[in-house]
Amino acid sequence: MTNTPPPAGPRDPSDRLAADTAMGPVTLLVADLDAQTAFYRDAVTLTVLDEGRDTVTLGRGSVPTVVLRHEPGLRHAPAGSAGLFHTAILFETPQALAAALNSLARRAPGSFTGSADHLVSTAFYATDPEGNGVELYGDRDRTTWSWTHGQVEMDTVYLDPNRFLAEHLTEQGADHPDDAELFGPTRIGHVHLSVGDVRTAADFYLGTLGFDQTSRMGDSALFVSAGGYHHHMAMNVWSSRGAGRRAPALGLGRVEIALPGSDELDRLGERLGNAGVPRADDGRTLSFDDPWGNRILATVPGRG
Repeated sequence: MTNTPPPAGPRDPSDRLAADTAMGPVTLLVADLDAQTAFYRDAVTLTVLDEGRDTVTLGRGSVPTVVLRHEPGLRHAPAGSAGLFHTAILFETPQALAAALNSLARRAPGSFTGSADHLVSTAFYATDPEGNGVELYGDRDRTTWSWTHGQVEMDTVYLDPNRFLAEHLTEQGADHPDDAELFGPTRIGHVHLSVGDVRTAADFYLGTLGFDQTSRMGDSALFVSAGGYHHHMAMNVWSSRGAGRRAPALGLGRVEIALPGSDELDRLGERLGNAGVPRADDGRTLSFDDPWGNRILATVPGRG
């Protein structure tokens, strides 16, 4: 067992996502834009970065984290459908995470659904007013992560939220939980999806997109990343086994993957083409669906 990720292995580098790949903002399709904006702004402690007639972008500092798009004509998907399991928002320090957790407890106490120490991270879970899962979390130092045979050691150990607040909530955090100067930016750390089956998810997210597997729970869940992160994305069948392609519905609009350069975007386009995945390429972004119709946008930040 080691606390460093395994070497890249025998895969051709052109078949893998670059090590500095990251996640971009998650877009949610919502019925009540005002209520959803209030939750992510007032309870989760994000800041409104941009606001239009039908779209609100929230984040911290200058980093977009969640985009809300008003789609009043859509309805919620039936139970058991593929889609979003949760959006995981990463905070830079335990103090920043505690400030957000305290705000959630004060502003939306009924939204809280649980907490866990995952060994690589500390996480607190909630559900937004339209039923979308949200994870607020912070990473433990990478030197404490353990890797065995190419898999990162993760677990679900009880984490007392009140004790966490007692240890990490500061007076400034209680009074100014959304202060970017005090607590730094937020960003999407990972996105967890509900899918129909794990084998198909592995073929697509590992074989076609080029993520590396970091953990697998038999035929029930898969965790993938680039660059030795514990996971940038996960897919499970816990409530969606056998689900087919999604119909238009409220909830997940799209997931964004931020690539470090144009070459990586071009190579991804080639892999998608070789796999027969339909895609739209406007020279700056690649837009495509996974096997369940979850929309993914691959971008190169700053590429004009």
